[in-house]
Amino acid sequence: MQPYRVKSISELHQLRGLPMTGHPLISVVHLETIKELPVFEPKTLVTDFYLIALKQGFAKGVKIKYGQQDYDFDAGVLSFMAPGQVFGMEIDEQSMAATRGWMLMVHPDFLWNTPLARKMRQYAFFDYAVNEALFLSEKEESTLVYIVNNIEQEIFANIDTFSHNIIISLLESLLNYSERFYQRQFLTRRRSSHQLLAQLDNLLEVYIKEQKGLPTVSYVATQLHVSADYLSGLLKALTGLSTQQHIHERLIEQAKVQLSTTTLSVSEIAYQLGFEHPQSFSKLFKAKTNLSPLEFRQSFS
Repeated sequence: MQPYRVKSISELHQLRGLPMTGHPLISVVHLETIKELPVFEPKTLVTDFYLIALKQGFAKGVKIKYGQQDYDFDAGVLSFMAPGQVFGMEIDEQSMAATRGWMLMVHPDFLWNTPLARKMRQYAFFDYAVNEALFLSEKEESTLVYIVNNIEQEIFANIDTFSHNIIISLLESLLNYSERFYQRQFLTRRRSSHQLLAQLDNLLEVYIKEQKGLPTVSYVATQLHVSADYLSGLLKALTGLSTQQHIHERLIEQAKVQLSTTTLSVSEIAYQLGFEHPQSFSKLFKAKTNLSPLEFRQSFS
């Protein structure tokens, strides 16, 4: 079945039986105010606007799936949806009664002609999978709730020449705090994060040894069951390198081994490592080591 496309925030309010929004392009909905499920309940939705949702309470025994592991959480779970993404909104009556939190919906037209419109692409978490949500501490949750409450007050206040800019500023603060909290999550979940890093290293080692060519970021992320943006963000927090840079580092390490222990030509090594053109390999090698492949080899003679 095709996902149900929701083109406007007002349409989603009508579909879900939500209270009327105070602005056609931005809305805050408190989940505890939703008392009944609508008769028409599509399994999946696609919206033409951004959706940020914080779930604060769950029925007893409910677990959140995060990556390949299950976790119990008392803290808030924050998820981000960009326009055009498919997501499910299934919930039963019992779970709905125990769920608290809010949804913040922002149409791209509200951001038009502002610096934030261009900056939205820099927030990689809008492309994270649902199971890569942000788990907030109580203090972090309070910070974001405070900002959202201020946004809601501005939406329903008397509109003046300052309203739009104030809301844009609050939105940017919300997103910047979220980015900070994601960096904290990468670091505090060191065990699972370092397990993923070890899996990546093993994957690259096998891939390179089997001479399958140059692995793409998309391939690596798929094999590790995470989204490409999430993997890159996690690696940046742990190692300071993006996924692509991490792949290059492993390739250079293998190239050093080949150059120092074999008599293969630079071209042969380049082809074995998956480079279509030896010049591309030589350029990358020099950028990483400040030496050409031949200069590196000669340093061992």
